[in-house]
Amino acid sequence: MNLHIFKSVAELNENLIAYVVEIATKAIATKGRFDFVLTGGNSPKQLYKELATTYKDKIDWTKVYFFFGDERNVLPDHKDYNGLMAKENLFDHLQTPANHIFYMDTTLGPEEAAKAYKKALDMHFSGTEIVFDLILLGMGDDAHTASIFPHTDLVQNQSEDVAAVWVEKLSTFRISLTAPLINKAKNVAFITFGENKANALKHVIGDERKDYANYPAQLIKPLDGHLDWFVDEQATGFLEL
Repeated sequence: MNLHIFKSVAELNENLIAYVVEIATKAIATKGRFDFVLTGGNSPKQLYKELATTYKDKIDWTKVYFFFGDERNVLPDHKDYNGLMAKENLFDHLQTPANHIFYMDTTLGPEEAAKAYKKALDMHFSGTEIVFDLILLGMGDDAHTASIFPHTDLVQNQSEDVAAVWVEKLSTFRISLTAPLINKAKNVAFITFGENKANALKHVIGDERKDYANYPAQLIKPLDGHLDWFVDEQATGFLEL
């Protein structure tokens, strides 16, 4: 695990973009495409905007395929739909073709949406093991990541790659990649900033004794890949560095 600490979010984004560019370039050179899993929420908005504008020429976007780590159970035109945020801040600027974007189909029920997404992944990877080149993840102040929330079924789920989960604290379903699938990735990077994340970060990367039920982000430990944390100084307030 590599921990990268920056004085500002702007500096964090600049370095994370360089990291994305390096991995994308290597993947395209090696296998002819870059399989890139996006995170949702507010944290990556500026990152996506900069990738699609200032740094647009750094990656051959015609060879990039986009996926999502999780999705809210709202319709695709809803403001909280992760796919819409990525469309507005990334895909529209890049003019990404529809067959390069793997949205989670929330017009289906949660369970059906999870099954449909797994089927789409299997088709993209031609029935071979699903191994993404890079998965971006956020972390909530409750230490959830993707939609693996504390004390939900997803914490224990070892049998599925994509699953629907009921999140009691939000009174809603989510659709999410599971920890076992995430851990197959070649590279996983967390983007975490703000003092409200400091307590969760302390437990997730600072505790020797693991408590996955309370701190699900501890589940993310790539089997044969690399794990990097991109954080700002505010988020490290409780870490012993």
